[in-house]
Amino acid sequence: MGKHRGKHRGKHRGKHRAKHWRWAALAFCAASVTAGAGPAVAQVEATAPDGGPAPVNPGPKASPAQKARYRANRARRRVIREARSFSGASSAAASLDVQGSSATPPSLPPGTLDLGNGISMVLNYTGEFAANPSGGIRQGSAYAGQIAFGLDADLGRLAGIDGGSVHTIVTQRHGRSLAQDDIGFNGSVQEIYGGGQTAHLTLLSYEQKLLDNRLDIEVGRLLANPNFLASPLYCNFQNNATCGAPKSIFKLTNFTYWPIATWGGHAKAWVTDTVFLHAGIYEVNPRDQLPTRNGVDWSTSGATGYLVPVEVGYSTNFGNDPLPRNYSIGAVFDRSDYTDPVLDRRGGAQVFSGLDPLTRFGRSAVYARFDQMVWRPDPNGVQGLSVFGVAIGGTGGRQTQDYFLEGGAVLTGTFPGRPYDTLGLVFAMEKLSPLGTANIRAARASLGLGTRTVESLQTILELSYGIQLTPAVRLMPNLQYVIDPDQTRFPFRPKPIPDAFVIGAKLSVDLFTLAGLAKGPGSQ
Repeated sequence: MGKHRGKHRGKHRGKHRAKHWRWAALAFCAASVTAGAGPAVAQVEATAPDGGPAPVNPGPKASPAQKARYRANRARRRVIREARSFSGASSAAASLDVQGSSATPPSLPPGTLDLGNGISMVLNYTGEFAANPSGGIRQGSAYAGQIAFGLDADLGRLAGIDGGSVHTIVTQRHGRSLAQDDIGFNGSVQEIYGGGQTAHLTLLSYEQKLLDNRLDIEVGRLLANPNFLASPLYCNFQNNATCGAPKSIFKLTNFTYWPIATWGGHAKAWVTDTVFLHAGIYEVNPRDQLPTRNGVDWSTSGATGYLVPVEVGYSTNFGNDPLPRNYSIGAVFDRSDYTDPVLDRRGGAQVFSGLDPLTRFGRSAVYARFDQMVWRPDPNGVQGLSVFGVAIGGTGGRQTQDYFLEGGAVLTGTFPGRPYDTLGLVFAMEKLSPLGTANIRAARASLGLGTRTVESLQTILELSYGIQLTPAVRLMPNLQYVIDPDQTRFPFRPKPIPDAFVIGAKLSVDLFTLAGLAKGPGSQ
């Protein structure tokens, strides 16, 4: 009997050692792959297959510093999984990552300062420059920026509430919009602009994980777009049709958007390790969208209804799939007021009367989207080629768009010695409905002009290159081309707005990483 126990114990130890050495070998290989990085990017510390630090448990006899490092690594890997999944971000760090407020490429979290007691923080600055040397109503340039601070508090470690956490994000936006000032179309070539160029309490929520983390519930002052319809791939681009969330969902419904929070909640349930169900409910309150609001007035006065997104999806990550992928279909039920696109409050043509638009109630939309890594040269690295696509259509209400289509690709790791640089290409198409062009056609008819030149299909193309200058600083020059800019803001303009060529640049700085208090891509 003792001999059998000894044999079993030795076999168990052998398996444990083998598992440990497998992780060590993977870590060594990952570090060796990046050893040739150029001077702009330092050598990577030991990594797990998901791009984070190696998750080898140091064991109960480890020092407090080793245990703290292991906990921080596990928290980092959770952010990576959240940011990659279509199931939506449920931490401040992951929310900032999917909204493009980090100096990291896809699949890597922002530089996070872990205080070691269950509290971690993120501090980022993002600035976006854009100029149109040709096209638009006139030529010009504009700069917009955002400071974002995020805090995550693990209540399991702080207060013994297992699975509980609190999340907070504060933002401050400033600057001007080239699309509004000079191009003249109803879109944006600087996604960081909008929602009021002021300070906002963007997120304050309580999250509770239950049933061995298979059920996740979050309530508080929330936004719909980091939870639904977000992806870290989208913000490898500067145009707002792509970055943040596909923009058409905000035109087809009152989908709540960054950085404006309202009361809400959402719950996601993992049916299996890869299949999830996700649903939420969010207050719709136009008063919170006024440029003078800062998010600290929590009254429901002014609310006109609520919004319910539902989604079912399939999601994998670097931990369970060599080529991670996401697929989902969803619907958004908007049970709130919206303005009629054509009629005024008396039932006449609002474009001529100038009266307030007629108030309508209730709209809906459906969507399908995917992303898929299709090539990965190193099975232990985050480098590779990913493709993505989105389709959205209105299904109820008086809609200004027939459909929205988007597709693109992002390559992470572009040249030898540049493992964290990215190359991206995307197109986004918005097809205006007859209601969407009705005001333009009516205005042109009143001027005695023909309506056959009224374009209904607007397309934005963007080519971007993200340069990881240091672990804390990322610069993304980009070229955009707006084909047939919509004229909805200027229906009486006698000539169509010329196609606009835009030169842009996005600068992102993770400030805790810059100060040496956190780690970014390539940190020693």
